[in-house]
Amino acid sequence: MTVTTTAPPASSGLLLRVLPTGLYAGRARVLVERSLLVNRRAYLAMLSGFFEPLFYLFGLGFGFGRLVGEVAGPSGQPVTYVAFVAPALLAASAMNGAVYDATFNIFFKFKYAKLYDAVLTTPMGPMDVAIGEISWALIRGALYSTGFLAVMLGMGLLTSPWALLALPAAVLVAFAFAAVGMACATFMRSWQDFDLVLLALMPMFLFSTTFFPLTVYPVPLQVAVQCFPLYHAIEVMRALTIGDVHWSLLGHLSYFVVMAAVGTVISSRRLDKLLLS
Repeated sequence: MTVTTTAPPASSGLLLRVLPTGLYAGRARVLVERSLLVNRRAYLAMLSGFFEPLFYLFGLGFGFGRLVGEVAGPSGQPVTYVAFVAPALLAASAMNGAVYDATFNIFFKFKYAKLYDAVLTTPMGPMDVAIGEISWALIRGALYSTGFLAVMLGMGLLTSPWALLALPAAVLVAFAFAAVGMACATFMRSWQDFDLVLLALMPMFLFSTTFFPLTVYPVPLQVAVQCFPLYHAIEVMRALTIGDVHWSLLGHLSYFVVMAAVGTVISSRRLDKLLLS
């Protein structure tokens, strides 16, 4: 009896590397469960990242807001300064939760704990590791965003039904930052390289219209700001929480879909090169 097999097309291999299938997701869940077990007693360390934007909200949103009064919203309509700043800090919460877990923690697991060397002796592969760790960083970013949204709700800053979509949007933002953060972590050589991470995050946090409208900057700087991923996240959050929703939001969201896909693929390929070569 002869069995004839047909080789899959060449494009299918690339498709499997780019798109997370159910098999990948099932195996990657093991890493997420491990992270939950490891961090169940370290919840105070995890909560620390939530309080940073909260302090900015109370310190600048209310304190500085009393001096500023109202500023121009997404479409030029006047909004209170605290309502202007809060959605930006929501986006920053999603970014911080994802980036810090996807860089510092993953670097430690990779360089010192040698976790992934052990993981790859199982049926799990580099793509499983990438999806599992990115998923955990995404969960952390989503938790920060949920807590911050609850604070905004309690303060009466969610005045539009569109605000219901702010959490799914924050999850997408966290996913994108987690994927790129993990990709960057695979290029780190020592702890000193993380100064570059902070060097990238701080200007992005300060200049991505977090505290000031885009129009206060000169035109060349406006163009540079519009390239920052946090700027696109802030535009989405402001539109949803204020209720100024328009079709251009799809462009901002597409930015993060591409960012997440590219980061996941680079993370997988880097882990494949570093651990299996």
